[in-house]
Amino acid sequence: MVDTNRTISRREMLGALGATGVTALAGCSGGSDGSDTADGTTTGDEGGSGSDSVTAAWVYISEVGDLGWSHAHDEGRKTVDEKYDWLETEYTEAVAPEDSERVFEQYAQGDADIVFGTTFGYQDPMYTVAEQYPDTYFEHATGYRTRENMGRYMGRIYQPRYLAGQAAGMVTENNTIGYVAAFPIPEVIRSINAMALGARSVNPDATFKIRWVNAWFDPQTSKQAANSLLDEGCDVISQEQDSPAPVRAANEADVWASGYNAPMGEFGGDNYLVSPVWNWEEVYDPTISAVRDGTWESDAFWGGMETNLPTLDEWGPEVPQEVKDTVAETEEKIVNGELDVWAGSPFEDKSDEFLFQKMNSFVDAVDDEVPE
Repeated sequence: MVDTNRTISRREMLGALGATGVTALAGCSGGSDGSDTADGTTTGDEGGSGSDSVTAAWVYISEVGDLGWSHAHDEGRKTVDEKYDWLETEYTEAVAPEDSERVFEQYAQGDADIVFGTTFGYQDPMYTVAEQYPDTYFEHATGYRTRENMGRYMGRIYQPRYLAGQAAGMVTENNTIGYVAAFPIPEVIRSINAMALGARSVNPDATFKIRWVNAWFDPQTSKQAANSLLDEGCDVISQEQDSPAPVRAANEADVWASGYNAPMGEFGGDNYLVSPVWNWEEVYDPTISAVRDGTWESDAFWGGMETNLPTLDEWGPEVPQEVKDTVAETEEKIVNGELDVWAGSPFEDKSDEFLFQKMNSFVDAVDDEVPE
């Protein structure tokens, strides 16, 4: 776990955790000229002399009251805000990617020392603004572009996805699991594949059916997608959505459900399984502390479960003990580096660059093809 009881740079955190599971991605680090590099090195600003106070700003794709991705990021913001009396935080919610450049500029022109952009669609606008405001630090979640004053960060959520897949594979009775997906991009494909591999590791007959919503947050459409999967006989519903709508639909149909981003047990009732969730303070704390003490550096961070950034929330009330025990044993192996989620799959020997940016096909357990 990341030690947040002292001021550390994120680079120190990477070194302390070791290379397994937390690496600078080849092809994802920024060069000193502001361009993308392909050699796996991590270069960038060595930080300034530090300051007595820090103002940090967040830009969110959806409203923070919606129990999903933005909510999870904002919980991380609030955690560090409450921890440090020298920190001031600000945020703007429900910002569409096409409007984000304007918001980033406003923060850079104001008093923000560091700006966090928390969705993939913000990558290019932030990349543009970062060049125009070299004295402001920028951090982008889920993307791959960096500059001297722009880092990027993400967690290996595919690890807890694999665990949630094991749980789904053990409770399904007809071996058909539904997945309400957002967009056919590597981030989502990676999660689907990991969950399917987890299910197959305990149930060789488990199969996944996919419904694409083409939105991160669309409760009505995602509920309709979940109901469509239920009509096809799926008796476990999982999701990559920023609302608990699919979990609600599963509960209403009296079938198991797995959520995402934040704990969703209150919407699943006795049918709730578990959710892969985020503890974003594990990134925000050392990053903002590094800004304060002048050691911030642009890097490419992809932390696994050993950092406590991606994890599982608490089990639902009726989950069998056998499921909990199996998942706990597997989780220990993942955290200790004894189990690679991709072992035995077509992606076993693929690089982090491939896993992060180029995964565009499904494993055999997924009864679907990636849309063009």
